[in-house]
Amino acid sequence: MSKDVASEDVVSEVDVSTIGEDVPLLEGLRTTRAIRRLKPDPVPIELVKKVCEAGTYAPSGGNRQPWFFVAVTDKEKRARIANLYRSTFREYIVPAKEAARSPDYPEAKKRNMKAAIYLAEHLHETPVLLFIAGWTRRDQPQSQALFPAIQNILLACRAVGLGASLTTAHRAHGEEIDTLIGLDPHKTPSIAMLPIGWPKGRYGKPTRRSIDKCFFVDSYTV
Repeated sequence: MSKDVASEDVVSEVDVSTIGEDVPLLEGLRTTRAIRRLKPDPVPIELVKKVCEAGTYAPSGGNRQPWFFVAVTDKEKRARIANLYRSTFREYIVPAKEAARSPDYPEAKKRNMKAAIYLAEHLHETPVLLFIAGWTRRDQPQSQALFPAIQNILLACRAVGLGASLTTAHRAHGEEIDTLIGLDPHKTPSIAMLPIGWPKGRYGKPTRRSIDKCFFVDSYTV
């Protein structure tokens, strides 16, 4: 069986109406982590629509619901976006690469850096580049509504078994990319991009400092 046929079989087996519905909320919260190593296999667009629907249940001031979700699957558009993303990423990652030469550089940070580099190098292969955008208000993006929507989408991806991560590096070429995908860079700019696909890795609890070190009652104390 060819790889393409196998991928089509996986897609056809997905029951969009039921997948992810049985993941306990707190388990999903605790095991959602950034997954940047993604398979190039196609993702059903109805499944992408389902995780975006989860985004619409985020709170927004005055219930304005300013969001728009643009799922880019077109091969040529993904390639163009990936090239622009990499042109920014190459400069962004230089300090981390230099720091990683130190023998004292934490292994966890090295793994994160390598995953970010992998994503940049393979971004054109990622089956879905999801852009979260929204109406501006008083000439400013309504980030206070859009980022909760983004978190809902990431949690929904975890529930249905998709890998995803949040990046804003594309904003260095925001006007060009927004125009490419039909957004008005001034009225409905994108504020984040979520590369989405079937994960090569797996979900699990990310390393976090103890809540006892960041939870306070009545007053913050050092």
